[in-house]
Amino acid sequence: QIITLGKRGTKSAYKRAQAFVLKPAVLPKLFGTFSKRYAKRPGGYTRIHRIDNRTGDNAPMALLELVDNPRDFKFEMTARAVGRDLLTEQLRRNAPRTVLNSGVGATESITKEVKLGARDKGELRPSTRINLQKVVKYRASSALKEIGKRASTWIETLLAICLQQKRAQIATNASADAKNKAKTSNYVEKFPKATIRSGAAVPGDVRSAVRLAKGAIARPHRP
Repeated sequence: QIITLGKRGTKSAYKRAQAFVLKPAVLPKLFGTFSKRYAKRPGGYTRIHRIDNRTGDNAPMALLELVDNPRDFKFEMTARAVGRDLLTEQLRRNAPRTVLNSGVGATESITKEVKLGARDKGELRPSTRINLQKVVKYRASSALKEIGKRASTWIETLLAICLQQKRAQIATNASADAKNKAKTSNYVEKFPKATIRSGAAVPGDVRSAVRLAKGAIARPHRP
């Protein structure tokens, strides 16, 4: 309601907002920045995100924010979801190294996805496309470039993590192979060392199970 008064920009609206707002320094921002930002938006200026419970007493917590703000949480998460979906689509046809060298045209794909419907087939999942259309609906045209830039950054981050894990796994395997080659092993060491008991067969034993069950394994074999 206060933002709606700021959008009106009249003297009476200023007085009503002045009577409600406790900090007078906020009024210029209300009738300036906020009125321009939400000029086309009919309502719904706030958004609530449920986040992880608080450490200690495990109390539920939530994040309250103004939509379309410079640090919009949903805008950032949507950009990451877009980047993940575009990368998944590219990795179905190309190797990670090829995708990293050629890049992913995130801005071009986002421009196409915004025009599609919820049931149309595209590179993004339907839920991701709906969230994308919501976050850019009342923003300027530059929002498509901004979300494309953030999606590309997240794609590079995911590829870097993937390649780094692969290199680490290769190094670990090489180190393990080197240790195995340096270690002298024989046929016996490959089997677990356990005490031979009555009824238990050791590798290579050809005696019958009935004889083993009678305790023949503990008796010396006499011809």
